[in-house]
Amino acid sequence: MSLVDDIRACRLCTARFAATRTGHAPRPVVWFRPGARILIAGQAPGARVHESGRPFTDASGERLREWLGIDAETFYDRDRIAIVPMGFCFPGYDAKGADIPPPPLCRATWHDRVMAELGQVELILPVGLHAIRYHLGHRGSLTAAVAGWRDHAPRVFPLPHPSWRNTGWLRKNPWFEADCLPVLRARVKELL
Repeated sequence: MSLVDDIRACRLCTARFAATRTGHAPRPVVWFRPGARILIAGQAPGARVHESGRPFTDASGERLREWLGIDAETFYDRDRIAIVPMGFCFPGYDAKGADIPPPPLCRATWHDRVMAELGQVELILPVGLHAIRYHLGHRGSLTAAVAGWRDHAPRVFPLPHPSWRNTGWLRKNPWFEADCLPVLRARVKELL
């Protein structure tokens, strides 16, 4: 079996997910191949992605593709773009209906192996604080990490999550769209 097959067969969190408000079974969403030049390191699939089995099949994906300046066909080309979240499965909702963070067990079990199999990607896009912490070792705030994008470019661009929940953050930090995104789009265009 390949690493992709092993991840797809993973059921380590069966009891954890059954105990959530959604009471769902694991469904790892695996979207990578060795040799991809760009890595999108997300948080974890949402409910819509859990249903579709395809990453970023929601409004967050539309916003992320806009940020990158690419169409869906390019975005889903596994030979060019690997999409590896910190948790491969939808973690569910808590009692108040909020997203549960990706289980650390997923990262601990799979991520070092995935990164080794991917090889030397040329651009890493950690999306959200969990991914930023893993890929950059950052321990501060999301804003501090994203504001420091120049310290890591052109290989790494830390990004906020493109969720509608971060619309307020985007309004408070107009430098992100004005300064960071044009440089990011140029880098993506150069690699593709």
